[in-house]
Amino acid sequence: MRLEHDLLGELEVPDEAYWGVHTARAVENFGISGVPIGHYRSLVRALGYIKEASAMANFELGELSDEIFKPLRAACVEVRDGAFDTEFVVDAIQGGAGTSTNMNANEVIANRALELAGSHKGDYELIHPLNHVNMSQSTNDVYPTAIKVALIIEILALLDELDRLRLAFASKGVEFASVIKMGRTQLQDAVPMTLGQEFAAYGVTIAEDEARLREAIRLLSEINLGGTAIGTQLNTPKGYAEAVCKHLSNLCDHEFIVAENLIEATQDTGVFVTASSVLKRLAIKLSKISNDLRLLSSGPRAGFGEINLPPRQAGSSIMPGKVNPVIPEVVNQIAFTVIGNDTTVSMASEAGQLELNAFEPIIARSLLMSITYLRRGCKVLTDFCVTGITANVDFLRRTVEHSIGLVTAISPRIGYENATAVAKRAQETGQSVRQVVIEMGLLSAAEFDQILGDIDRLTGRG
Repeated sequence: MRLEHDLLGELEVPDEAYWGVHTARAVENFGISGVPIGHYRSLVRALGYIKEASAMANFELGELSDEIFKPLRAACVEVRDGAFDTEFVVDAIQGGAGTSTNMNANEVIANRALELAGSHKGDYELIHPLNHVNMSQSTNDVYPTAIKVALIIEILALLDELDRLRLAFASKGVEFASVIKMGRTQLQDAVPMTLGQEFAAYGVTIAEDEARLREAIRLLSEINLGGTAIGTQLNTPKGYAEAVCKHLSNLCDHEFIVAENLIEATQDTGVFVTASSVLKRLAIKLSKISNDLRLLSSGPRAGFGEINLPPRQAGSSIMPGKVNPVIPEVVNQIAFTVIGNDTTVSMASEAGQLELNAFEPIIARSLLMSITYLRRGCKVLTDFCVTGITANVDFLRRTVEHSIGLVTAISPRIGYENATAVAKRAQETGQSVRQVVIEMGLLSAAEFDQILGDIDRLTGRG
């Protein structure tokens, strides 16, 4: 053990630990979720980038000596590359507006830098967690910037999986382009369409959310780094905010900009509300699509039975042969979680007071959880469901031929009143629309079949 001290007094810390007394206090205080911040690789990576960019700016502005800068920067690189994730031990849910997370990073980087400089962990006279690693910074500009960097990293990964899912639906749209079926509104027969149109629409709606996520990335690119405690830039050298933003942009290969008003930017969490809303929108759409897939594949004998989902596992411990739509079901549950997380983000953002929002830790956890779940959900939906969907082509065509909704397609030829009469008679007798139309002498069999055979006109593609 080694002995460290803070304003509360002295505390023993395991000698092998790279974290120090401030982290130890936080671990003791916040045994809440059991999920440490090291679980969120992107957040640790973001902290490494920010501490490295800050060290570079301070060195450039003459605030750090070469003797301290070199090992400090090397330690930052190792942290952002994942060498010390297990040393980020503070619970993701914590009081203090993220101070414990920032201190955890400061201590890990300082102690690793001390080792690289040939010294020992805890020898803070040479390299200090606050005097050097946290130089020109405050938790109040480091932590929200780290959340934004982490969210951008995660959203880009989500976009990759979303794009794969979009392409999978688009591919099914092509595959099923000539498969005619009945479209439905309010679960009632509407008018004919193709199964390809149905699946292509899913791809289009996903593309819309990809565009919204890219807009969110642009909003997340405005940072308050350099504002320190409340945005007044206290304890920063002249030009620091611009310098640290430049270095962060270069390190992340992404353009960040300094907020026009750092005081406003330090207290405002509106961008997190916006990002959460986009994630909720995506979750709702994915859940709706999953609902459709479960409904369209229901059966196999007593349901819709229009499509077949790839069987993934046995569906019952008591009913032999039963297979459940487990992949869409798990996507539904992801959506429920994301919607709940959005409520959490909304409440946490609303609870901010004066010059700071103290509840950014739960905002960070909620957003990172939502993105992670959505990314993984998109992957399994693509790989284990959408790409293997097949259509029951003959059954779908028969449902069109027997659907009363078909009268809408022939009403321009026979008139609305006659079409209504056909629909009523077909409903009462159980006959098909084709049979009734021919019996009533409204169309010949050849004329009716010609209308039904013109898929392009029937489905609005002509």
